[in-house]
Amino acid sequence: MSTNRLRIGILGASGYTGAELVRLLARHPQVEIRLLTADRQAGKPLAEVFPQFGHLKLPTLVKIEEADWSGIDLVFCCLPHGTTQEVIAKLPRHLKIVDLSADFRLADIAAYAQWYGHEHRAPALQKEAVYGLTELRRDEIAPARLVANPGCYPTSAQLPLIPLIEGQQIVADDIIIDAKSGVSGAGRDAKLGSLYAEVTEGIHAYGVAGHRHAPEIEQELSEAAGKPIVVNFTPHLMPMSRGILSSIYVRLHNGAKVEDLRRTLESRYRDEPFVRLLPAGQAPQTRHVRGSNHCLIGLFADRVPGRAILISVLDNLVKGASGQAVQNMNLMAGLPETAGLEQEPLFP
Repeated sequence: MSTNRLRIGILGASGYTGAELVRLLARHPQVEIRLLTADRQAGKPLAEVFPQFGHLKLPTLVKIEEADWSGIDLVFCCLPHGTTQEVIAKLPRHLKIVDLSADFRLADIAAYAQWYGHEHRAPALQKEAVYGLTELRRDEIAPARLVANPGCYPTSAQLPLIPLIEGQQIVADDIIIDAKSGVSGAGRDAKLGSLYAEVTEGIHAYGVAGHRHAPEIEQELSEAAGKPIVVNFTPHLMPMSRGILSSIYVRLHNGAKVEDLRRTLESRYRDEPFVRLLPAGQAPQTRHVRGSNHCLIGLFADRVPGRAILISVLDNLVKGASGQAVQNMNLMAGLPETAGLEQEPLFP
């Protein structure tokens, strides 16, 4: 392999987001995967954990403490929430980092302690972390050393909402986000609520009035609005493996019409490779983005005067996690932003 390829490490490669990174990076023309960690699977080839990668030449899984960082340029951290701060704090300073956990998403360390139940374990690092919503933070992401990859629900909510809040076309403190996700969003560890019999043939709300993605959404919407914002956010678990659909209910502001909202979103995302506003009357579906880095947005006038409905869909493992992480990696490394992400959605 050419020595000018970006040398990549993936911490937590045996989980869903780690595996998705391998899938995406395997076809990236300017990347070489040099390091894969997975403590419980250490010593195994990745193909023993994920047979679909058996044709790839990949390093054997190792424990993090056994990793050799000297030949690595950038690492993706796909570790559980609450464990990444201490790990990243010990990494060599030459490494660029994209963290897929929630450990560096909240700029306020007191808010982090409130929502995650323990003190922030790397407050100095938090000051240099950049929130990585790619389409809206490019200028900050490109020179960053540490990027906090956004959550899947927040990505689906912020992409349609932030341009409208910045344009003062909707009432920022009257937003309802009704979101539904596939089971892979809960991670690969065995959990009672993720068992087939617990999920299939039904739908249920969880984290009602207390989901940890709420402060992340509010942090970014508040910045866009220039004042503190609180939203109504309720997530639901659906009997499917992938996908997020967010139905977002908003009140129009400053005499705005739905046509004005449409022009704003069309203008903001016209040249974006992965975010697209659908034509009037079309509602996006999760199957339209499955396996891709795309986010599709639908916009409708509510039958209630002065209100509108936004519908946003994405694949929670791609644009909601690993795909957006690769987008951010590309920016940080000065590579074409779409590299490794050109695959079209899978259908059916």
